[in-house]
Amino acid sequence: MNRMEKTALLLATLGAGGWLLSRARRQAGYSFANKVVLITGGSRGLGLVLARELANEGARLAICARDTQELARAVDSLPANRRPSMVACDVTDAEQAQHAIRMVESQLGPIDVLINNAGIISVGPLATMTREDFEQALAISFWGAYNTITAVLPGMRRRQSGRIVNISSIGGKISIPHLVPYCVGKFALVGYSHGLRAELADDGIIVTTICPGLMRTGSPRHGFFKGKSEAEYAWFKISDSLPLLTVSAERAALDIMEACRRGDAEAVISMPAQFGVMLQSLFPELTANLIYLANRLLPAADNTERQVRQGKDSEGAAPPLLTALTDRAARRNNEIAPDGSENRLAPSNT
Repeated sequence: MNRMEKTALLLATLGAGGWLLSRARRQAGYSFANKVVLITGGSRGLGLVLARELANEGARLAICARDTQELARAVDSLPANRRPSMVACDVTDAEQAQHAIRMVESQLGPIDVLINNAGIISVGPLATMTREDFEQALAISFWGAYNTITAVLPGMRRRQSGRIVNISSIGGKISIPHLVPYCVGKFALVGYSHGLRAELADDGIIVTTICPGLMRTGSPRHGFFKGKSEAEYAWFKISDSLPLLTVSAERAALDIMEACRRGDAEAVISMPAQFGVMLQSLFPELTANLIYLANRLLPAADNTERQVRQGKDSEGAAPPLLTALTDRAARRNNEIAPDGSENRLAPSNT
């Protein structure tokens, strides 16, 4: 047997061994009943939908977010016998993250499942973005997850068990024009999450990376938009609403739970997102050219147009007929306050 044949045999053996190990882990199954689950960014959107679905499975829930009013509305929206504990916390602050973990554990017990869902999005041409936009994206998408994971790891290691779900994005696999700071933060989270899985496996801790495509959560109104902000909001919200390109938050939440239950390394959610990742992997030059063409269709702006507007300030910029699904999701998922008083997070810069 020559060297090439030996190498091929070794690779085949390693591949078969990895496949069998993966199947063995998946067949073990996992129940969320009576598990203590903490969801960051759990007050609205996908985080709130995950809380609903996990509550239906009997999990003992805690949700955290920065806005106490949003948290209170989220808790009140769930059935009385399944309402989660709530903790006001800015996960970008390591001390606040540590305090939140301690509070949850004092109220519910050791955390079995941590779901890092907190995030924020800035949309606009690269010419309008500054260092602060990139720092903010990394602070929330990467450092926020780092802070909560660092806080739960000692307990999980002692118990030799635990599950961590890091919710990144298709933007953490393919960099998308007019979303570059967001993609940088999500790429960082994907790299961190993949490395964690390998290094924590011997401690009995399973890390799953989630990369959803476009989801109908109702969240565009809470994004920040630069450049020609109304035009940016219009294309973004319409893209987030089209049924053939997007997946409902409810469908995404169920897929995320199944990936966690099976102990998957990674789950890319929605067929368009899966196709995009495959295309990027097999045909990077073609993908880059297609992204270039897409960028030419987006609103242009120069680097003087740096004023930031929140999505809700541009409502009406997109035809309601094309955004009906997102508007419906916004009402359902606590993205709109019943009295119209919605929190305005500080923009990355002006």
